Formats: sequence, C-alpha cells, structure tokens
Amino acid sequence: MDEKLKMIAGRFEIAGNITEIRPLGNGLINDTFLVVTDGPDNYVLQRINQSIFRDVDLLQHNIDCVTRHIRGKLEAAGETDIDRKVLRFLPEKESGKSYWTDGKEWWRVSVFIRDAITYEAVTPEYAGYAGVAFGRFEAMLADIPDKLGETIPDFHNMELRARQLREAVAADAAGRMADPEVRAIVDEVFKYEEEMCKAERMHREGILPKRICHCDTKVNNMLFDREGNILCVIDLDTVMPSFVFSDFGDFLRTAANTGAEDDPDLDNVNFNMEIFNAFAKGYISTAGEFLTPVERENLPFAATLFPYMQAVRFLADYINGDTYYKIKYPEHNLVRTRAQWKLFLSARAKMDEMALSLQ
Repeated sequence: MDEKLKMIAGRFEIAGNITEIRPLGNGLINDTFLVVTDGPDNYVLQRINQSIFRDVDLLQHNIDCVTRHIRGKLEAAGETDIDRKVLRFLPEKESGKSYWTDGKEWWRVSVFIRDAITYEAVTPEYAGYAGVAFGRFEAMLADIPDKLGETIPDFHNMELRARQLREAVAADAAGRMADPEVRAIVDEVFKYEEEMCKAERMHREGILPKRICHCDTKVNNMLFDREGNILCVIDLDTVMPSFVFSDFGDFLRTAANTGAEDDPDLDNVNFNMEIFNAFAKGYISTAGEFLTPVERENLPFAATLFPYMQAVRFLADYINGDTYYKIKYPEHNLVRTRAQWKLFLSARAKMDEMALSLQ
C-alpha cells in the first residue's frame, strides 16, 4: 500500500481502518483512488488538478453548498437511502474543511457509493435518463440560497471564445492563416458570430438568468443502481453559475453526434434527432418547473451553440499552433474544427424540427 496515500486519506474522518488503496476509474482531470476499509464504507480519494481548478477553496465551497442543499431537499421529501443519492465529502480532522493541502497538492475524500454503476453508451433510452437527471439536478438547485462562483471563469462564454479566435487570427503565431482553407473557415465562422453570442446579450438585458448548472453533462456522470434507477449526478467540479444552455447543449454536442468529435469523414457527422428528442423530453419533464419561456424557446439554439463554440476553440488552437489541446497529428485540430462545424450546420438545419418537438 502507498504509505503517502494512506497518510493523506487518514487525515479525513474515515470510519474504520484502511486496508487497501488502489486507482479508480479513468478520469482525465483528477487522480482518483479507492480507499478500502474494514468499516461500513469505502471511500474515494482524489488529488485535485489545480492547474485547472486554481481556487480549490471556491471549488469545494460550491460542492459543499450544492451537496448540502440537495441532501436537505431529499430529506424534506422523505427520500430513503439518501447517502446513495447525493455525494458526501468528509471533513479533514484538523481544519474541518472538505479538503486538505500540504501547500503543493490538494486532496479530498468522499464516501464511495456502493452498488452503483455508470454507462458509457449513448442510446435514446440513456439520453432520456440523462435529461431527467440533469434537469432534476438543476431544479433542486434553483432555490439554493448560497452564492456560488465560477470554478473555471468564463468556461462557456461565447463572446470570450469569439474574441480569442480574433486574437489568434491577428497574431497568426504559427503562420497558418496563409492557408486558404483556414481563412475560408474563419470567414464562415464569423458570419454567425453575432447570432451565436446572443446568450450573453440576453443576460445583460436581464431576460436570461444564470442558474446553478452541472456544466459537464455526460451519460457517465450519472450513477445508477443495479435495477437501472438513477441514483445521483456525480463529478461536481464544474458546478457553477451558467445558462441552462450549458447543460442542455453540451450533452447534445457529444451525444447527438453520429460521428466522432474528430471524425475525418464528414459524411459520418450529423445531428441525431432521436437522441435530441429523448434527452429533451427527459429534461423538460424535470426542469420544466423552473424554466422561463425565454430559456425554453432557446433550447434549440443551445443545441447549435456548443458545436459552434467547440469549432471556434479548436480553430483558435490550430491557428495558435496547437498550444492547448493535445493532438495526435499536425492537422488534428483542423480536422476537429471541420467535424464540429459540420455538426453545427446539421443541428442548425434542424432547429425548426427541434422547436416543434418541444411544444
């Protein structure tokens, strides 16, 4: 057993003796370990990636507020088995905080939810489950009294992403603007800039609120019990104030894409309305209680916003010389841009159909 990990886990209010610590899952952001004990529970130990989450105190403040509020809602509703329906983070023995740091690394411990499973496949059935789960998650947090901050500032700010692309084009750090195809894509992208930045404008006008959103809505960020019932939403690091478009649109960007995010064959890439309809139906069934008319009528826009935003981000990185996203070959970010642009156009062509399905 790694004695350092045992020492760190032991700083938290764990019940029982630690008998084993081993890697858990395949997450790309934090390092995660399963802590096995001889007590009633096992635990999840995580090293927080501070290069992404730079304000760990804010990060854990958000998570503490959210899990406390959801737990209170479940208790008030008379729910049973609550410890499997909301995450619970342990206090560190000396500070009482839900994390500990030695000044170089930041760690936290949560209770491992027993007899729970995740799914990776995006079928209409599980898209529907995702819609229900993430809509309910937002609904439970619609009246949270605590003030939460942005764990990744401007994470889904389209105006910022468009500005970053303009800066990349002006700097042309890698000399790629000389390529006629790149210039043509840039020109095409900017034709839609005003349309795609309308969320920020509506917010400034006071007609589009910010909600507490998950901001990383993937099927595998839900836990199910062995009978297929939804237990809870997990991976709460990106929970923060945002537009509901974040949770709705970002799920569909990946789930409703009939091809791969970086598919070189654009014939494979289209927007899957069956997935849209299933997710939207589930989402409206739980989020419909708090959505304003403006939010609801702009859900088709949300489905176009996220492939557009991702195309802009991939394109800016390609022009900058591939400084942000890891690439597998020199034109990888350009291939990603083409695929996301095709998805954007496909989704945009189906906006009327989406609107009809939401009525």
